[in-house]
Amino acid sequence: MERLPTTPHDAVFRQMLMQKEVARDFLAIHLPEAFLAICDLDSLKLESGSFVEDNLRSRYSDILYSLHTQHGPGYVYALIEHQSKSDRLMAFRLMRYAIAAMQRHLDAGHDTLPLVVPILFYHGPESPWPYSLNWHNMFVKPDMAKALYSRDFALVDLTIMPDNQLLQHRRIAMLELLQKHIRQRDLSELLDPLITLLTQDHLTDTQLSVLINYMLKAGNAAEPGALIRQLAQGAPQYKEQLMTIAEWLEEKGRTERLQKGLEQGLAQGREAEARAIARKMLANGLEPGLIASVTGITPEELSTLSH
Repeated sequence: MERLPTTPHDAVFRQMLMQKEVARDFLAIHLPEAFLAICDLDSLKLESGSFVEDNLRSRYSDILYSLHTQHGPGYVYALIEHQSKSDRLMAFRLMRYAIAAMQRHLDAGHDTLPLVVPILFYHGPESPWPYSLNWHNMFVKPDMAKALYSRDFALVDLTIMPDNQLLQHRRIAMLELLQKHIRQRDLSELLDPLITLLTQDHLTDTQLSVLINYMLKAGNAAEPGALIRQLAQGAPQYKEQLMTIAEWLEEKGRTERLQKGLEQGLAQGREAEARAIARKMLANGLEPGLIASVTGITPEELSTLSH
C-alpha cells in the first residue's frame, strides 16, 4: 500500500492536486507552452501509484496525470513533484521518475514512448530555488553529458564488420568472430581465422575454454571433435588443452552412438515381441480391435500378420 505523505505540506499538496479540476487549472497555468498547445486538458486522468522511493516518501510527493494530444493519438504525462526543501540532485530524481512513467506506459501495452513533462512545485525556505533543473548539470562535465545523451548510443554491429577487421581486435577478437558467425551452417569454415587468432596468443586458458564451450554449445559443426583437433594442430601453444577437449568430444560421440544403437535394438525387440503376441491372439480368434489396443500394432499391420 502506498504510504501517505507525512508532512502537512505534502498532505495538503496531494489532497488538492489529486482533484482533477484543481490539476486542470494548475496545468493550464504552469504546463510549458509548447505542451499546453498540443494537450487536451479535458482528457486529464490521474494515474495511480508513485515513483518516489519509499525511504524518500516523507520528503517528496509526486502526482502523475496523463493527457491526450489534440493532434491524433498520443500521450503526454505531467509529473508534478512537490518540494518543501531544496535538493541539489532534484533534476536527476525527476529524470528517474519520468523514465519510470515511460516504463509504466510501455507495460500497459503501448509500443511508443510518451512525453513526460516533470514539473517541480517548490515553496522552501531558500529563495529562489538554488539548483539547476537540467540533469546534464549534475555531471562533472555537463557539455560532454549533453552530447552523450542527446545523440544515438554507441553501436558495435558485428553483422556489418568485415572479418579481417575483427581479427585486429586482440583479446576480444575471437569472441566477436564467433558471435558474428555462430548461426552459420558449419563453424569449420572459420578454421583458418580461428587458428590465426589462437597463434596471436592473446587468450588465457580459461578464456579459451569459455569460448570453445560457447562454440560447441551454440554453434554447428559437422564433426566438432575433428574441428577442435585441427585447431590444436594449428595452435601448438594450446594443443594440450584443445586435444583434451577433442578426445572428450570423440568419446562422447562414441557413447551417444552406442546408446542410440542399444535403444534401437531394444525398440526392435519390443516390436518383434508385440508381433508374436498379436499372432497368438489372432490364432485364438480374438477381435482385431482388442489386439491393436493391447499390442499397439496398427490394424494395417494386423492385416499382414493374419496372412
